[in-house]
Amino acid sequence: MAEHNDFGKLAEDAACTFLESNCYDILERNFRFLKAEVDIIAKTENTLVIVEVKARSDNHFINPEDAVNKKKMRLLVAAADEYSQSLKEDLDVRFDIISVLKTKQNILEIKHIKDAFQSYEI
Repeated sequence: MAEHNDFGKLAEDAACTFLESNCYDILERNFRFLKAEVDIIAKTENTLVIVEVKARSDNHFINPEDAVNKKKMRLLVAAADEYSQSLKEDLDVRFDIISVLKTKQNILEIKHIKDAFQSYEI
């Protein structure tokens, strides 16, 4: 596996650990629908949380969270709609971004951006 793929998996694992430590239940990882892939689908209280994980080994050019563009947002909304329709319960849906940045000391800094965007904004 390529080094960037290894880092991406490591970042997703760290994001899941972070969410679980903050009382989120992880329902799915790498959920696919058409051309969309949702990194993490979690639940907290009465909310289904669609999480995009963005990781970078440095932020010289762009912060990880800034890499989520309108096209990706539209794909996430479509996948969230598909997933939520399969559920037996009626949940609110929220779109979050977890930014993972590797420091020079090889520490992963995690930034959780709740309500990163709304489906009606795109």
